[in-house]
Amino acid sequence: MKNKLLLGLAALLTHSALAQTPAALPPVKPTAFQADTFSIAKYGAVGDGQTSNTAAFRQAIAACAAKGGGVVLVPPGQWRTGPIELQSNVNLHVATGALVQFSEQRADYKLIKTNWEGLAAVRNQPLIYGKNLENVAITGRGILDGAGEAWWMVQKPRTLESDWKRLVASGGALNEKQDRWYPSAQALKGTTVKEPGVLTEEKKNIADFEDIKDYLRPDFLVLDGCKRLLIEGVTFQNSPAWTVHPLLSDDVIVRNVTVINPPYSPNTDALDLESCRNGIVEGCSFSAGDDGICIKSGRNEQGRARGVPTENFLIRNTTVYRAHGGFVIGSEMSGGARNIYASNLTFIGTDIGLRFKTTRGRGGVVENIFIDHITMKDILNEALLFDMYYMIKDPSPQVAGSKERPASPPKPVDAGTPQFRKIYISDVTCNGAKTGILVRGLPEMAIQDISIKNAVLKSEQGLVCIEADRINLTNVTLLPTQTDPVMEVHNSRNITLDGIRYAPGAAVLLRVSGPEKAQNIKLANTDTSKAKQALELGAGMNKKVVAMPKKW
Repeated sequence: MKNKLLLGLAALLTHSALAQTPAALPPVKPTAFQADTFSIAKYGAVGDGQTSNTAAFRQAIAACAAKGGGVVLVPPGQWRTGPIELQSNVNLHVATGALVQFSEQRADYKLIKTNWEGLAAVRNQPLIYGKNLENVAITGRGILDGAGEAWWMVQKPRTLESDWKRLVASGGALNEKQDRWYPSAQALKGTTVKEPGVLTEEKKNIADFEDIKDYLRPDFLVLDGCKRLLIEGVTFQNSPAWTVHPLLSDDVIVRNVTVINPPYSPNTDALDLESCRNGIVEGCSFSAGDDGICIKSGRNEQGRARGVPTENFLIRNTTVYRAHGGFVIGSEMSGGARNIYASNLTFIGTDIGLRFKTTRGRGGVVENIFIDHITMKDILNEALLFDMYYMIKDPSPQVAGSKERPASPPKPVDAGTPQFRKIYISDVTCNGAKTGILVRGLPEMAIQDISIKNAVLKSEQGLVCIEADRINLTNVTLLPTQTDPVMEVHNSRNITLDGIRYAPGAAVLLRVSGPEKAQNIKLANTDTSKAKQALELGAGMNKKVVAMPKKW
């Protein structure tokens, strides 16, 4: 079968927009499809918004694959369906005017063994799934709706009173505090289980998880162990959990994709590149209930045993409107991440801008990360965050009202000790954040080799740098509203602050503390006269540790 509107599609999809890829990255192998077109309507699908078309999708995909591949066309209309399983050499093309509405009936999805947040687990099958495929795509200008509202927990404080009453009246289950609604008793029960869904020696079989099935929300799109992937043009909305999730896949192109998930929807990351190699992400627009652009590679021992980093990616020309983090590496990064280039990204209203997160036990090395031309506005927390205390409290928190930071005991360095190093960031602006830059390493493993150049950051706090080594700020303007101090450096060494600009009248420009570790702190090419106090030393500090400009 032929469709004249799609005759040129195969040629279009073989085009690679990688002319500007950094020389250090290998070329991405593009997809290519036969022009043969298999419309789901020819296999009995009815686009009336009421008819279930699960069988029609399955038959059209099977017929396409049997003929050596081509295009499975979803024409304009509203097409209800259950889960879709892709096959090699198939391009699922969702045309302009097409809305694919996934079933809100949780029973339509079966439990399968898969991977969740970096661990072997049992989950409900993804809405769209492919495993060990080659040359596969989802393209078009249509919309895919995941009916996530059938799966999500809803918090009362985030809900209008009228909507809350409607939810409670619809059924489901409430927690003991009566402030969280779950779509079923099964979903609520999942909150009482330690690491629900994770496969263990005690729970090895799918049947072991049937009693919490409704809690184990499916991802929207999972392409697992695949090669040559293209996801282009489509809109994903209302995902039950992670949205676009290539896993252990090579040669991944994500282009001009839109993700729209409500801010209250749990775990609805827009894009998760997990243990993937060679790819490009460009021209996308994301709004999610969790992180936006995420780089991952497995969690803890399982991630280290897998040992597959996410590497060789170019990410550019993308906007994240609302998410926990705009561009994120971690926290499941136990297999490492390297050779990532990110450019021309815009974050508006995200909780955090550039977010590097990990914790003890993860292990893994994140290195050779190159980021430039980042624009941020109305960031709730940190504009730039490098944090090794993700999801845990600092064991030695700062005493309220005191400038001194208490000693934080180190732990032995082992396979579970994570590392952040060799991260290069330039040309960044942020208009509004709680903290401009926060670097927080571990006492046993400093965050190392971070370079930030040509930045203007307006925030409440300026720079907070703890347990770090070889951190360089060059031509950075810090405009915090809290200026006591503008920059704090604690338990860190080899810190160069070169060409720092700040608003006149700052209470303290630089505070240095941590006499046991502080070494070689240098402030250069900076006018210190505009601050009421240029340098403040913490208890026990030797002023020789800090090199100041000649005139200060």
